[in-house]
Amino acid sequence: MVVEMHAGLASDGGSKLKMLLTFVDALPNGSEEGIYYSIDLGGTNFRVLRVQVGAGSVIINQKVEQQPIPEELTKGTTEGLFNFVALALKKFLEGEDDQDGKMALGFTFSFPVRQISVSSGSLIRWTKGFSIGDTVGRDVAQCLNEALANCGLNVRVTALVNDTVGTLALGHYYDEDTVAAVIIGSGTNACYIERTDAIIKCQGLLTNSGGMVVNMEWGNFWSSHLPRTPYDILLDDETHNRNDQGFEKMISGMYLGEIARLVFHRMAQESDVFGDAADSLSNPFILSTPFLAAIREDDSPDLSEVRRILQEHLKIPDAPLKTRRLVVKVCDIVTRRAARLAAAGIVGILKKLGRDGSSAASSGRGRGQPRRTVVAIEGGLYQGYPVFREYLDEALVEILGEEVARNVTLRVTEDGSGVGAALLAAVHSSNRQQQGVPI
Repeated sequence: MVVEMHAGLASDGGSKLKMLLTFVDALPNGSEEGIYYSIDLGGTNFRVLRVQVGAGSVIINQKVEQQPIPEELTKGTTEGLFNFVALALKKFLEGEDDQDGKMALGFTFSFPVRQISVSSGSLIRWTKGFSIGDTVGRDVAQCLNEALANCGLNVRVTALVNDTVGTLALGHYYDEDTVAAVIIGSGTNACYIERTDAIIKCQGLLTNSGGMVVNMEWGNFWSSHLPRTPYDILLDDETHNRNDQGFEKMISGMYLGEIARLVFHRMAQESDVFGDAADSLSNPFILSTPFLAAIREDDSPDLSEVRRILQEHLKIPDAPLKTRRLVVKVCDIVTRRAARLAAAGIVGILKKLGRDGSSAASSGRGRGQPRRTVVAIEGGLYQGYPVFREYLDEALVEILGEEVARNVTLRVTEDGSGVGAALLAAVHSSNRQQQGVPI
């Protein structure tokens, strides 16, 4: 992973890791004060947030409204979508008493974007069912700014970010030793703080500070060293993005249940362990990851929850206890591999930063004083699946060694895509830039 990170920093297209520049060269540090807003647009729902912060890393209060995006707007026009979002913000702001000056807005836009500056970026392609053709290639922040102006709002996008960068910002707000953020949910991604002089592909353009947040897009990581099984190949063949997102397909919540289902289907074809259930096991994605987690975490003596899931969701009646134990074992193996690969990815980032204990740089501020390192983590797979979390944490210690691992903290950081984006708006608004909070 470290080799691929270097390659991605050296040139665009030089690596499976895109290593996208975010132009975020300052992060919140707890001194922010005031009221800031954010819009979180990442799928079929979007949210508007108002976040009031006080000095000392205190979030005084926050107000959140969520609403669905009508399906016709996801396939309509650029103006239609952004006018809808702008009108929702206008309605949200009615009755607010802090509209005297120009308001800073963080915009979390969780679609592939080529960032041009901290507050602008062009859409590379739509995902998640959106297909508004005339938006591709356009600056999405400018599209929103125009819609806001048309609504008569004195608001502009101050920071355009994705959810990973927002998570890093929120983690750094609470703890300045936070150097990276990882999302492990239905999908997976990571970002971290890189030295600007290490970003070879963009020499000369970087100013303001000695560091910049880099969005790795690590779901697309691939290496000949990854132990790919026949089930991974089958999974890849049945997905719409074949040969892409290889790392994500091994470790994220969208796919783990399906990997287990492919194993069960093969077992049903080659043995009588599931009776004549091969047909019912042939339906792709019939076993979701929450069911995989429920199977693995069933600690009842007769595995009654496993029996229920096999009957109701996989249409396998009367599986004997021996078979149910086998099902648990498969779910355990799939979970454990995913968690260990995710841990290895995190160590890859730490290694790139010289914080994995393998170099002199790890000694940090003073001789013999190991450097404290925090990684912000968000996502339902890590937060909601204790066994996955346990395996990941265990692998981290195994790879780093106990002494180094003691100085590495994985901190669950919730709602980076909302609160984190508002905090980045605070940092990158014009008055904050004059103070300068370099990372």
